[in-house]
Amino acid sequence: MKKSVLFCIGIFVALAFLCSPAFSADRFKITRVYDGDTVQAEAPGIVIYIMLVGIDAPEIGNQVNRQGQPYGKEAKDFLSKMILNRPVDVVGYGVAPYPHDNIIGVIYLEGENINLEMVKHGLAEVQETNLPKGLDIRAFMEAEKKARATKKGMWSLGSRYMSPRAWRLKHMGTQNEVECK
Repeated sequence: MKKSVLFCIGIFVALAFLCSPAFSADRFKITRVYDGDTVQAEAPGIVIYIMLVGIDAPEIGNQVNRQGQPYGKEAKDFLSKMILNRPVDVVGYGVAPYPHDNIIGVIYLEGENINLEMVKHGLAEVQETNLPKGLDIRAFMEAEKKARATKKGMWSLGSRYMSPRAWRLKHMGTQNEVECK
């Protein structure tokens, strides 16, 4: 019981810091990368899960869809190489609804916007819907335009490219699109 209360207090404190007005950043260490747009981060006494806001990376394989989407593994590996076991700043923009309950945020490594880097390298597309207030995606849109034009990453697939949203709908029966609370 005591651990549950302490855990809830820890989550509340993390959310209070991360989800207060955007542009306040807090320092965390990335301890796990689940895919190209979802990570686990820790600070003393706090474990949070972060969905990278403004982007949608290709899906990786799982027990049901073993193969996953083209460039899903590359997106996860690239993100891991950039931030795994490194201290980062997180700017929170809200919390994803149940069952996710993840922080929706931008991750910065030494001042570099990691969400934007994923788009620049053609390993994520811009999520243009259900964006939180205060998030400016113009730089994301420009980065995607350049990545498409130079056929970086997933954009090299040309007409064979399928957005993560369409892939989830086809293979998982859901768009799995997250709205900000």
